[in-house]
Amino acid sequence: MDRSRELADFLRSRRARITPDRTGLPADGRARRVPGLRRDEVARLAGVSTEYYTRLEQGRAGNPSPEVVEALARVLELDLAEREHLSDLLTRPARRAPVSPQRVRPGLHLMLRTLDHVPAFIVGRRTDILAANRLARTVLTDFDALPVPQRNLARYYLLDPAARERTGDWERIAAETVAMLRLEAGRYPGDRRLADLVGELTLRCPEFSAWWNDHRVLRRTHGSKHYHHPLVGELHFSYESLQPPGDPDQTLCVYNVEPGSSTEQALRLLADWTTPYESTM
Repeated sequence: MDRSRELADFLRSRRARITPDRTGLPADGRARRVPGLRRDEVARLAGVSTEYYTRLEQGRAGNPSPEVVEALARVLELDLAEREHLSDLLTRPARRAPVSPQRVRPGLHLMLRTLDHVPAFIVGRRTDILAANRLARTVLTDFDALPVPQRNLARYYLLDPAARERTGDWERIAAETVAMLRLEAGRYPGDRRLADLVGELTLRCPEFSAWWNDHRVLRRTHGSKHYHHPLVGELHFSYESLQPPGDPDQTLCVYNVEPGSSTEQALRLLADWTTPYESTM
């Protein structure tokens, strides 16, 4: 990943969404050739020179101070994930690609086995699926049956035809998954496997390039999902995503259901039809 280009594209995309009237800047009568704020306007609002901001946007300004980063985040109205992404892109030198294998500790495997009444799984770097309980493998796909490199949430949502059919509001979920993947790309710019995954998705998913080039980043901690299961019909979940202490690159995702709901009853049927949790991941 070209870090300087990524930084420039990200900053341009963020300032393009901020209209001058939202910032209180007076109209200067000049015709606008680009949407949103110009570089000089961002610089003025952030309290830096236009020359400095231009060099910063072009990746030629070195490491800015925390005060400058905070000022830019405020002017560009960045959320927490976007602030994290900006800090990652501004960090010099670039982080080395992760080389240690991704392993799920025994206690988390035990937790997945205990959570046998709802879907639950663990996501690692690159949105790799590191472990999944039986209901997650039944509601989504049997990740254990896939080759290890293909056990990946982005590959599932974007490349598996069954995911398009089963996932309610597929476009929203798929676009959010791309945004999570871009956040990973900013954090680990030298990760060759991540670059290969992005290349594969670019070639095989028609929608991927547009979502990727939007430069949206996301760290989803909770929300809702809806699936159309071929055996039991409609399934409605709220989900929570938690980061296990000591494992900053892993996320435990748990799909919750309303007590007494049709989804809870459907999961009981699926649990009766499937084997207990014995992950080979």
